[in-house]
Amino acid sequence: MSIRVRLLLSYIAMLVVPIFFFIVAVFFIVLAFLGDIKSAKEFYQIDFGNHESFSRVVAGDEQILTELVGIAKYAPQTFADQQFLRDRDQELNAIKSGLVIRSGNEFTYVSPTLNSPELLAQLPGYGSSSMMHKNDDLTLNQDSYTYQKRDVLVNGKEQVSVFVLKNSGHFQQLAHRFFPLIFISLLVALALTNGLLTYWVSRSILRPLGALKQATEQIKEGNLSFKLVPQTKDEIGALSVAFDEMRGKLKESIELQLQYEENRKELISNISHDLKTPITAIKGYVEGIKDGVANTPEKLDKYLTIIESKATAMDQLIEELFLFSKLDLKRLPFTFEQVDLNEYLQDCTEELQLELEKRGIAVTFQPSAKSPLLCTVDRDKLKRVITNIVGNSVKYMDREYGRITLAVQDEQEMVQVQIGDDGPGISAEALPFIFERFYRADQSRNTSTGGSGLGLAIAKQIIEEHGGRIWAESGPKRGTRISFTLRKAEG
Repeated sequence: MSIRVRLLLSYIAMLVVPIFFFIVAVFFIVLAFLGDIKSAKEFYQIDFGNHESFSRVVAGDEQILTELVGIAKYAPQTFADQQFLRDRDQELNAIKSGLVIRSGNEFTYVSPTLNSPELLAQLPGYGSSSMMHKNDDLTLNQDSYTYQKRDVLVNGKEQVSVFVLKNSGHFQQLAHRFFPLIFISLLVALALTNGLLTYWVSRSILRPLGALKQATEQIKEGNLSFKLVPQTKDEIGALSVAFDEMRGKLKESIELQLQYEENRKELISNISHDLKTPITAIKGYVEGIKDGVANTPEKLDKYLTIIESKATAMDQLIEELFLFSKLDLKRLPFTFEQVDLNEYLQDCTEELQLELEKRGIAVTFQPSAKSPLLCTVDRDKLKRVITNIVGNSVKYMDREYGRITLAVQDEQEMVQVQIGDDGPGISAEALPFIFERFYRADQSRNTSTGGSGLGLAIAKQIIEEHGGRIWAESGPKRGTRISFTLRKAEG
């Protein structure tokens, strides 16, 4: 659930839940005070709104009052019957009202619930408005009363006033006790709801934020080996996933940087070693010439030839170091063009054959059945790849007559080129490392093989710049086959 939806739901709950709890609390408070919810409903229907609510009173008050006035006019003997009046009063008592009858200045009947001289003294005299007094209240102690009044002449001469009074103070007393509890209940419902929802929302946000904070602390301490597991599936969860991906990338970057630093140290060490060997040899032969050791033209020519070969080896090493450095820094420009790979490899094979036949090595080419086979390549850089792979095979050839085979196979989107030999092969332990810079399967670095150890590393970088990959298959006594892929030309 997203944080936006969670906040929306919590907002709705903050509105709905307190109202629900408030209604429940009011319900039980009403039951506690009135005992019967039906009585509470009846009470509100009659009394709510103080004296103005009398206009909404049920028809019982009005009906009994009208009946009594009619009886007083047309059946005065019944109107004077106290039992009859008590019966009517009891009917009024059932709806929380009471009956008062005054004849002249004397009260001939007073409901037991209203028998108070102070209250009776406040009743208006004969001849005042017979409708409900909307603006006047009768009070007794802290109770308030509303009333209805009818004046009637009995026997044509007796002035009789009939009153129906209702005690509205009951509601006021109840309100003094009832509404504070309702208010407190509302506050409790609001506080409880807001507290629980705030705890729920804040916990669902603060916990994952706490985990993120701990993760940043670990990164600050240099620990990148932990894994941050998202605790939610919301925006913070997505942030945790992105944060963990960043941590992983940062770890890879630091490990790569450390590897680069290690490789740089190794590079300096290897360059020092590979340059020191021919320089030492050159110095030795120069000193021999200066000391007169080369005292014959034949010896002098031999010494100079060796010096030239060592200088050539140094020049080749420096050239390969310079090329590898530019490839590694992505500063070597590539010029791509469409090439028919069958034709291109055929030309390379013929050139190699001319160079290697004097060493007893035969070079053959097996073209693809598809012709033309167009690929997008840099001619010079691809020629360097083939030369380095073939040169590596020649360097380790341990037989008088060897064979090197170039083959090309058409695949779906790529073209695979294979260069195989029948040399001594490479051990399974050394095979995964032959494309690393300065790596030699012959760790002794003997003078018979020599080389910079950068040939296959350069080939790998060039092929990867072409969007392909390179790999090797080999084994002791069964030769080596190096394969690489090139992307076909579009269209």
